[in-house]
Amino acid sequence: MESQPREDTPEYFIEVESATETARLLQQDRILTRSMGGIFPSDVDLTQIHDVLDIACGPGGWVVDVAFEHSDWNATGIDISQTTLNYARAMARAQGLDNATFMLMNIFEPLAFPDASFDFVNARLLAGFVPTTFWPTLLKECLRITRPGGYVRITESEGGLGGFSNSPAFERMNEIGARALKAAGNTFSPDGRVMGMTPMLRHLVQNAGYQDVKQAVYVIDFSTGTETHESFRQLWGVFTQLLRPFFIKWQATTEEEFDQIYQQMQLEMLSPDFCALWYMLSAYGRKPAE
Repeated sequence: MESQPREDTPEYFIEVESATETARLLQQDRILTRSMGGIFPSDVDLTQIHDVLDIACGPGGWVVDVAFEHSDWNATGIDISQTTLNYARAMARAQGLDNATFMLMNIFEPLAFPDASFDFVNARLLAGFVPTTFWPTLLKECLRITRPGGYVRITESEGGLGGFSNSPAFERMNEIGARALKAAGNTFSPDGRVMGMTPMLRHLVQNAGYQDVKQAVYVIDFSTGTETHESFRQLWGVFTQLLRPFFIKWQATTEEEFDQIYQQMQLEMLSPDFCALWYMLSAYGRKPAE
């Protein structure tokens, strides 16, 4: 079943049908899965999992990984972008993964799945477009579609755009991002300096009704000289350019200021002394068994 976005649906901060955004999300997805040590937390009992869902799956990297490694499972991804779903379907077909399914669906509507449909519900980096007021509703809907004994895992990053560094321009861009997200109603930070999402994850998952909630922290070092430096430099360059209209819309910066900071950020990220880390936190819990 496919659902179209309503006119009052909260706005994604980047054009959802952008091919450039699809490519960026695919690169980001690969980095995340590798940095998180694999597809699932190490202490999750995989013998009890047969059906999984990825919310806002983008170009489907996580779903395809699950379908490839577990050919007897059903892996489903949902997203609001037809462009990214087309890419995901093509990628699954190219690998002969008949157990990977992708559906156009608006997460701000009730999800078009029966109760207790999935053993594992996954979501990564939703905070940029999910208003703080909607998280309880979204997680309650996740609980509804999770089978008794099944899991939810929410993974979010911290910072304005994600990451902290010794680059003045990078930090200034982070500040602009945090200010825009605060104006859009998407951060829990009381002063808008950072996202403020990671301190809330355990609380949100527990309040939704999940039990035995655990947390896992991941750190990606993208300093100069590291394996991920160049890919992150390119990723952040594309990301900030895609976010330019969002920043200006919410009056977090001007076109002239943005262009100046962007050029300086690119130069500083090429410095041999550039140091940067990207932090992520997962909170995952189980639905009570009946």
